[in-house]
Amino acid sequence: MKLKQIVFTVAISAFTTLAVIWGYGRFVKHELTYGGQEAGIVPSNYKYAGFADGNTPPGGALDFTAPAAAATPAVVHIKTKTNAKQVNNNLPRKNQNNPFSDFFDNDMFSQLFGGRQNIIPEQRASGSGVIISDDGYIVTNNHVVDNADEITVTLSNKKIYKAKVIGTDASYDLAVIKIEAAGLPFLLYGNSDEAKIGQWVLAIGYPLNLETTVTAGIISAKSRTLGLNKDKTGEPGTGVESFIQTDAAVNMGNSGGALISTDGKLIGVNSAIASPTGYYSGYSYAIPVNIVKKVVDDLIKFGTVQRGYLGVKFLNASDLNEDEKKRLGIPTNAEGIYASEVPTDGGAYAAGIRKGDVLKKIDGQELNSGAEMQEMISRHKPGDKIAVTYTRNGNETTTSVVLKNKSGNFDLVKSETALDGLGADFGNLDPKKAKEYGIPGGVVVKKINSGALNDQTRMKDGFVIIKVNDNDVKNVEELKKAIGTNKNITISGFYPGYDGVYEYPIALGDE
Repeated sequence: MKLKQIVFTVAISAFTTLAVIWGYGRFVKHELTYGGQEAGIVPSNYKYAGFADGNTPPGGALDFTAPAAAATPAVVHIKTKTNAKQVNNNLPRKNQNNPFSDFFDNDMFSQLFGGRQNIIPEQRASGSGVIISDDGYIVTNNHVVDNADEITVTLSNKKIYKAKVIGTDASYDLAVIKIEAAGLPFLLYGNSDEAKIGQWVLAIGYPLNLETTVTAGIISAKSRTLGLNKDKTGEPGTGVESFIQTDAAVNMGNSGGALISTDGKLIGVNSAIASPTGYYSGYSYAIPVNIVKKVVDDLIKFGTVQRGYLGVKFLNASDLNEDEKKRLGIPTNAEGIYASEVPTDGGAYAAGIRKGDVLKKIDGQELNSGAEMQEMISRHKPGDKIAVTYTRNGNETTTSVVLKNKSGNFDLVKSETALDGLGADFGNLDPKKAKEYGIPGGVVVKKINSGALNDQTRMKDGFVIIKVNDNDVKNVEELKKAIGTNKNITISGFYPGYDGVYEYPIALGDE
């Protein structure tokens, strides 16, 4: 009897243990981050390369075979195609001003007799990308996929997939795209804050349309700013740059590829080279992974980056000579970030920071450059609090600043729709007017503001939209649906009182 009880007890315990394990795996949601993994799980590409625990490289410190073997399966070749476009900027002509109206419609007349039309030829380009999840999320540069009509991704095993854009941000020059696949190799995130000058790194990508290429070098500088990144309007003021500078050879096509440490972890996304010829001349630049993972997570979750702003325009005190410091009232031995302007609606002003203060630390970390400060702040979202240490009249003060968004409040930023990108006020065409014009409906362009319509066309207020890419549009909701996620559209419509249908091809940038 005793033996039976023991056996029965052991059986019950085993069954309970298995049930708990199954239930946990089935019902408990694992918290995952892209470029990371569940605790204790190492992607197969690391195991095959000889990383037993995902961290410890086999062999000597200068043996790059293991990190190269682990990372190359997770770096992809991205090819893009931008369709040819016909740009027609004709102003509408009244029918009575067209002596050929009985023989030709307005569009034909414009084409035959001086209508200004430009043809932008089809464009093809290629770059690189990094797989950051086993279900197909890929990070690359914004400039690799910007305005592309078609994106294809080729894996290291030659499999080819169509990709869609999840989100982009020109200010960071980063984008997230996705392919429909499962069980993919992916790269684990490293920590770019821990990267040291003189440390060995590998750059992996598809330069000059070659197959997977691995180059090695050292980190030669950190927190570099080059003035390359601009927002989607082309303004450099909101661009975020704090590049890792290396001497690993990088060329055209490497953009969006991986910069990895010797333990095979992603520490940066290769983005630019310094070159008088357009080819590698000694220095290459990568976006630190600690910036990348914040941007990636925001783009996947919100469709746009949740970026916090300190509310300070600044100069690097170390870049100013003695005369400039005296003119600005800065001590000649001052080091740090000089607040040249502090808008009253910003978080810094609310926290007591004023023009002339010299910012020294953020969250206790010393500031050596404006690029370094931008990098630290860019990891936060509106509503986050940061500790800012500054000096004024020789006295040091630390204050708590609540970051705001670009609009000056604490709200999460919504992803801009393609309709917003057109830059106009729209309204539904009055049904009586529609009946008068002999159409089932349409959308009236009430007022053209700043945006694609103003920048790329000569459309005028009052234009009535009836089609987008040959899809009928009867109201604003249908207009929004017809545009969808298309990056290149053709809007068709007419001007009341004028004959002819006018077409306006438009290339939409970041949504």
